[in-house]
Amino acid sequence: MQKCILLLLLAVSANAFSSSILIHMDNDQKNHLKAYGIAYWTLERGVEIKWLLNYRGGSFLIPYIQEVEDECLVRGVNYEIVADGQANAMLDQIASPSQNMDAVALQKAPKIAVYSPPNSQPWDDAVTLVLTYAEIPYDILYDEEILRGDLTDYDWLHLHHEDFTGQYGKFYRHYKHMPWYQEEVRTNEEMAQRLGFLKVSEMKLVVSKTIKSYVANGGFLFAMCAATDTYDIALAAEGVDICERMYDGDPANNNINSLLDYKRTFAFKDFTLVEDPYHYEFSDIDVTETRNISMASDYFTLFDFSAKWDPVPSMLCQNHTRVIKGFMGQTTAYNKDLLKPEVLIMGENKTANEARYIHGEYGNGTWTFYSGHDPEDYRHAVGDPPTDLNLYPNSPGYRLILNNVLFPAAKKKKQKT
Repeated sequence: MQKCILLLLLAVSANAFSSSILIHMDNDQKNHLKAYGIAYWTLERGVEIKWLLNYRGGSFLIPYIQEVEDECLVRGVNYEIVADGQANAMLDQIASPSQNMDAVALQKAPKIAVYSPPNSQPWDDAVTLVLTYAEIPYDILYDEEILRGDLTDYDWLHLHHEDFTGQYGKFYRHYKHMPWYQEEVRTNEEMAQRLGFLKVSEMKLVVSKTIKSYVANGGFLFAMCAATDTYDIALAAEGVDICERMYDGDPANNNINSLLDYKRTFAFKDFTLVEDPYHYEFSDIDVTETRNISMASDYFTLFDFSAKWDPVPSMLCQNHTRVIKGFMGQTTAYNKDLLKPEVLIMGENKTANEARYIHGEYGNGTWTFYSGHDPEDYRHAVGDPPTDLNLYPNSPGYRLILNNVLFPAAKKKKQKT
């Protein structure tokens, strides 16, 4: 009842003022990240907003509601009040065929899930860190919840920095005596046993396939760092034991690379697994060890898509700059030669032949992979302190994450080919 009354009041307020709130997302915005939180907060209250693609950095146009303006003030988000005449002129400009812009209706706040171990902290993962900072609510799911079917309740799923191959991040050589590593192994083995699996790798495979079905049925999947390549590796290695004795109690199969089935993966093909169990690398998908790029020159560039003809990648690439500062991770960047031909590259370092931000469709849903660990921590190491996003409220690297969070709210518009 309370929510219905609030929505009624909001509708009356919007009609009474006949004006709009423009949250601009160009270089004049003092807190880009919290602006996404305002957009989500507004959608939660049943108010449709417009995402103005390529207009002042991907601005949001919201019917004037006093509560929205108050929330902008509280959260420190810059905005402008525009009269109906101004708003209509703006929308006319955006609609012009001569302009690479579009206005996409955002209709409903997506329900968000993060696949993450129950003992992880928000700062362990860039997505949970920025969701918390932007004040966008999310639920934590893990293997048990995935396998009992809880994913059907959610519109958007993020994969925490998980190793879906069952090799615990290949941290064994350096961290096998650390309490956190031993706790991770114990927790996963107990979970696998409780759910009826003989091995953690077998459990992670079924989880991976369940997530794949979720995408096929219309879900939106987003993943970063090692969750991206290990997810595809797990799918390709179905029926193959790629884990050595220290990870699952028995040796891996012989000739594992000849047994992979790349037809099962989302993004990658023809990759070769690193068979050494002590080597902190999964495959040649990642280029961390072979790249020759200094921190000072480590950047990648976003593609400039047609907002009217390619609205999906346009939404995912909205930003106030097209050049993004690079950042490392266990999976730093993808070897472009190992991408399937249908994969859409949205961000790349062309000189180094690296893809950093990629997207694709599967069934009725989509997936997006973003390499690296933390857009504002260049070389994040185990045990490093959390990034304080109060110091980076305009981070273009973090904006890419939040584009993905809002993407499922868009009114479905068939992408032109």
